[in-house]
Amino acid sequence: MNRRVYLVDGARTPFLKAKGKPGPFTPVDLAVQAGRPLLARQSFNRKLLDLVILGCVNVIQDEMNPARVAALRLGLSEEMVAFSMQINCGSGMQSIDTAYRYILDGSHDMILAGGAEALSHAPLVLRQSAVEWFGQMSRAKGPLVRAKAMTGLRPEFFKPVVGLERGLTDPITTLNMGQTAEVLAHRFNISRRSADEYANDSHHRLALAQKEGWLKDEVMPAFDRSGNAYEHDDGVRPDSDMEGLTKAKPAFEKPYGKVTAGNSSQITDGASWVIVASEEAVEKHKLEPLARIVDSEWAGLNPSVMGLGPVLASTPLAQRNDMAFDDVDLWELNEAFAAQVLSCIAAWNDADFCREILGLEGAFGRIDRNRLNIDGGAISLGHPVGTSGNRIVLHLVNALHRRKLKRGIATECIGGGLGGAMLLEVA
Repeated sequence: MNRRVYLVDGARTPFLKAKGKPGPFTPVDLAVQAGRPLLARQSFNRKLLDLVILGCVNVIQDEMNPARVAALRLGLSEEMVAFSMQINCGSGMQSIDTAYRYILDGSHDMILAGGAEALSHAPLVLRQSAVEWFGQMSRAKGPLVRAKAMTGLRPEFFKPVVGLERGLTDPITTLNMGQTAEVLAHRFNISRRSADEYANDSHHRLALAQKEGWLKDEVMPAFDRSGNAYEHDDGVRPDSDMEGLTKAKPAFEKPYGKVTAGNSSQITDGASWVIVASEEAVEKHKLEPLARIVDSEWAGLNPSVMGLGPVLASTPLAQRNDMAFDDVDLWELNEAFAAQVLSCIAAWNDADFCREILGLEGAFGRIDRNRLNIDGGAISLGHPVGTSGNRIVLHLVNALHRRKLKRGIATECIGGGLGGAMLLEVA
């Protein structure tokens, strides 16, 4: 357990906003687009990789175990073990954490860990009554029985439900993710204006990062089968303003809700990979790691307030490593909803909440916005569910280097009532 584990390098595709139809890439397509340039720029032979782990939530039927399909398409050997994992929004971070722990226990030395998601390829699903009717028709034998079964046909059977809509609804509380953000907005008195202001800032931060070229080593161009190039996260609105955001209608709790399409994360396609290695591998192969993975933490909480997952995961992580709030140089907190991020900030600064829920003596502290999501987040670039946890870890490391800072925490809320957090330190 005294082994040191490093994040050596990483790359991702541009995040491409869903536009009402299947996008140009499947999850594996995206994983390959990000993985090829990442592996091509490494000084070590890719045969040295021990394992491939890929987070993916909406696996499509033609790519069962996308980690294995991606590994083979990336030219890795047939002997390479590869498995996929699904923990909703935490899948991409869980792939890194699993790699970290495999290396920590000495069983592996170098692992490719990633996340890939193509939400635009989410399936259309027949409603249960339609499934039962089609099943009845398939069992019907003889013209009379089939004719009788046909009388049960209803027009709504041919109107499918978007699978993503059902996937983003919690089966325990029956609340969709946007409604859980509304619960938090009410609990912490988050105003509609403050949520819109946060969203507006997210877009301008990402636009500046793109303009200044701060993402050039992180975002790799993707090329579809027709030769079209995709070079930038395309959901960003550089001209975003408060006037436009305030016109958006509440999406989940009409007419007075705080959560709108404008201050929520975007439905997006994208992939991200990182290479995780032991200290021995780093020294043996003369690698130059970006950061050391210091520690990680996962937490569970009531699904109706799943947006507080970052608070419940990050606080014990910081405490275990003797870190006060101000000791964290940068934070990457996945922007599922502006109201959710603002609620996490409010919770950490709420003395009663910190005493009752976190067991602290008082408020943990307030995140300085100059340390939080400094280049924007999922509101401006999108939230491909299985990928985002991987992206925020990778971007945190790159941002720490750019700012010449030392330590940071990447954290996220996870549908179903979970939270994840990872502490990294510049190597």
